[in-house]
Amino acid sequence: MRAITKGAEPRSLMEHRAGAHCDYDNYQDKEELRQALVAEQRGLCCYCMGRIRRDRNGMKIEHWRCRSANGDQELVYRNLLGACLGGQGQAGSKQHCDTCKEDRDLKWNPSDPAHRIEDRLEYELDGTIRALDDEFNTQLNEVLNLNMAWLKNNRKGVLTAVLDWWRMCRRPVSPARIEREIQKRTDGATGLPPYCQVAVWWLRMKLAGMV
Repeated sequence: MRAITKGAEPRSLMEHRAGAHCDYDNYQDKEELRQALVAEQRGLCCYCMGRIRRDRNGMKIEHWRCRSANGDQELVYRNLLGACLGGQGQAGSKQHCDTCKEDRDLKWNPSDPAHRIEDRLEYELDGTIRALDDEFNTQLNEVLNLNMAWLKNNRKGVLTAVLDWWRMCRRPVSPARIEREIQKRTDGATGLPPYCQVAVWWLRMKLAGMV
């Protein structure tokens, strides 16, 4: 999970919200909304960081605060995120992200700067994602199912690649070189590599002398 910087909300959403009898179901221009969400998330799911595309077959529009208990938030742009399909239609054990979350709320929002999402997470060598507080850690596993085997393996692959890069580096490795590696994984003009935050986390920990 990586921090998301929200951009300007789509004009169609703003205009719809200003109309009478408006709700999420009768909002017609979800295509524009999908485009905005995918762009600001750099093509990555808000939760697992897998690839999303800006059509209904390539993503879902996620309500961070669920609609059933937070009706006043269903058209609020800061509450809307782009999520992957999350194993939709598969067995429950293979579902994750919004598909698994359903009508449940989460403690922290990756698009809220005050929540500092990247400071709350760490990764283990086997690809496990872990939160630093128990409540959110439980939600990562039971609400989002982010430690299912397939996702762990994907994150492990990214972490293994950055560790291999480190072992091949000529010593000493300057902080500037580490910063360049971070920049490669955060400055994609058209999108970011899936699960890139795993490598970014490790590189930042290396800069801080914590790994």
